[in-house]
Amino acid sequence: MDIGLVLQTDPPARLLVERMKRAEAAGFSHGWTFDSVVLWQEPFVIYSRILAETSRLTVGPMVTNPGTRTWEVTASLFATLNSMYGNRTVCGIGRGDSAMRVAGRRPATLERLSAAMHAIKELAEGREVEVDGSPLRIPWVEEGASLPVWMGAYGPKALELTGRQADGFILQLADPYLTEWMVKAVRSAAEQAGRDPASLTVCVAAPAYVTEDDSPQALAHAREQCRWFGGMVGNHVADLVERYGEHSGLVPDELTDYIRGRKGYDYSHHGRSGNPDTAFVPDGIVDRFCLVGPPQAHLAKLRQLRELGVDQFAVYAMHDAIEGTIDAYGREVIPALAEQPV
Repeated sequence: MDIGLVLQTDPPARLLVERMKRAEAAGFSHGWTFDSVVLWQEPFVIYSRILAETSRLTVGPMVTNPGTRTWEVTASLFATLNSMYGNRTVCGIGRGDSAMRVAGRRPATLERLSAAMHAIKELAEGREVEVDGSPLRIPWVEEGASLPVWMGAYGPKALELTGRQADGFILQLADPYLTEWMVKAVRSAAEQAGRDPASLTVCVAAPAYVTEDDSPQALAHAREQCRWFGGMVGNHVADLVERYGEHSGLVPDELTDYIRGRKGYDYSHHGRSGNPDTAFVPDGIVDRFCLVGPPQAHLAKLRQLRELGVDQFAVYAMHDAIEGTIDAYGREVIPALAEQPV
């Protein structure tokens, strides 16, 4: 199982680059960032610096969307980085939550997302594709250019699209029950589309907070540092409830029940510990969706996720122990995962 690191592009960018270098030295395989250019700095500029100062790390957004940039611009950004640094990017993409809503726009439809994924991949790998009725090709893309496209999804139609089209699946929560349910849905859709289900990469992304012990005080602090995540996921869940209703059978109740106390969301606190709009998130959801506790607790859950077909766990490190988490994973988690599980 690979381990990735997800950070926000808060200034100063130099600090983010240093943390990504630290992660590579600790054994992390991927460096991800949010892509919401009003709330944070432009990530593609920073990717170039990360790639220049690392040798193995693969970088990409978790996640971009079809609406912030035109598709040929997104494709050209990835193709340029790959030309400079050798196919070390991955395109995480979704409908768009914070990036679109902060700008007063609605997230993209799945139809538009599907078209964007196709166009971005074709253009970034040097093939011709039609964009807005016009044939386009980026002539300078080199032979052998490659851009994996991984889609973030929760709902049944999005999971079906992921299995039918994407190269990988990004699931932003680490609950084993929901992971199993959604991975099966994605692989089933891939099989029905005539694809090899095993060819899809599965990435689970969630906050991880490593404590020295499992004392009530340590766990309580860790939960408070990660509670924001339940609120972020709740935005997507609220969309699902609006579309499919409660207890529809199309979306697991284990995913939707917890947002009943949700009363809105202020994106100025998006993805940050201490977010006041996430008080409705109970401890049980934090424990299910995140990884909190001493290293052995992380290892137990990661091994469980690996058995469910997860290829990468991406650590959301939006809390007060970013370097400590990177170091703890490099020292105690990544080496242990490389060994055969007991």
